Amino acid sequence: MELSALPGFRDFYPEDAARRDFIFMRWRETARRYGFAPYDSPPLENIELYRRKSGDELIGQIYGFTDKGGREIALRPEMTPSLARMIASGGQSLPKPVKWFSIPQLFRYERQQRGRLREHFQLNCDILGETGVAADVELVALLVDCLCAFGLTESDFRVRVSDRPLLGALIAAVGLSDPAQHAVVFAAIDKLTREPAENVKRRMVEGGIVSSQADQILGLFQKKGLPEIASEYDASPAVCERVLLLQRFFGMIEAMGLQGYAEFDLTVVRGLAYYTGIVFEAFDRKGKFRAISGGGRYDQLVRTIGGVDMPALGFGMGDVVLGELLTDRGLWPTDLQPRTDVYLILVHESLRTPLLSLAHQLRSAGLSVDYGFTESAVGKQFKTASQRGVRFAVILGPEEWQRHAVKLKNLESREETEVGVEKLQERLLETLKKG
Repeated sequence: MELSALPGFRDFYPEDAARRDFIFMRWRETARRYGFAPYDSPPLENIELYRRKSGDELIGQIYGFTDKGGREIALRPEMTPSLARMIASGGQSLPKPVKWFSIPQLFRYERQQRGRLREHFQLNCDILGETGVAADVELVALLVDCLCAFGLTESDFRVRVSDRPLLGALIAAVGLSDPAQHAVVFAAIDKLTREPAENVKRRMVEGGIVSSQADQILGLFQKKGLPEIASEYDASPAVCERVLLLQRFFGMIEAMGLQGYAEFDLTVVRGLAYYTGIVFEAFDRKGKFRAISGGGRYDQLVRTIGGVDMPALGFGMGDVVLGELLTDRGLWPTDLQPRTDVYLILVHESLRTPLLSLAHQLRSAGLSVDYGFTESAVGKQFKTASQRGVRFAVILGPEEWQRHAVKLKNLESREETEVGVEKLQERLLETLKKG
């Protein structure tokens, strides 16, 4: 029986793991620059957590089972419900706003396609306890800087920003006031950038929307921008209020110098029903990949899950699409694999004990050191060191060791000198520091 990774799951060989760690490092560095603190939670949760958050919306995609205690358990498909649970149970006394980030591994049993597997790692950044639009601006700025940290620029990606209450007010202005009708429209519009307009209209009509009203709704997306919407719907206080909010948002984005990255796009609604305010998604400008990142405000989720009334907003950025984008743009660093500093070459097996002592001494000083575990020819040891990209070989030979010395060879310049053992550590550290 041939065993391999399950469909939609990945093995991380050293090169793959190095790329994954590079992504994590850039994410952590950027999040901390914005004052976000790391948190984590168990990868297993009670399945009821997701029912409270999304009803049956996610249940069909969950890896779930009944544990030995009779509890219905799920591998977490997303992190936000766990965050809401933690805040509701223990975070109420924290100074506000709460700014947290995490990099969980998430699991969903769904159809595999480009950019979407059944597991992935995801950066989650959330702000809780803040209602002002400045918090929305902070998250979008963080998202932009997270992508710029990999060498991406405004010519590579854009953040499309919209507002669910604004779209709801526009739908109401068309004559649809029933929340169930709004849900039909949101679900249909979420497909507008991926399907022809006639398909989106058909979805709305099949959901009970009158054909003429569906045409009016589709006409909303022909508007050029916020000024045109404000002018045409100035009789709607709800529309005007949300337009003003978005204008403040984009004014702050411009004050940060990020206006080249963010743009208004009414088609962005985010598929999950718990979003309550400004929403956004990041896409590559060439349109070759799925959304790189997405998020928005979810002011009612903590109350839904834990009974605590606390506004919140956040975004997620997965490693799969981001990795594909970095490959496409040729932005992976070439030196991700850690290099070993020193390889100890054993000329004669009788020096095995001093070699072990020297290896431990150098490692304790912070150097990375490797050596062969069994006796082998000196040439083979040098070949191994060269294949692994080691910078220095330290050769322990009987004659030199009698003088309490070793040979130090730079495997890049091929320069070789004799060094006293008591000076070896200092010499290596000094040379490596110079690069």
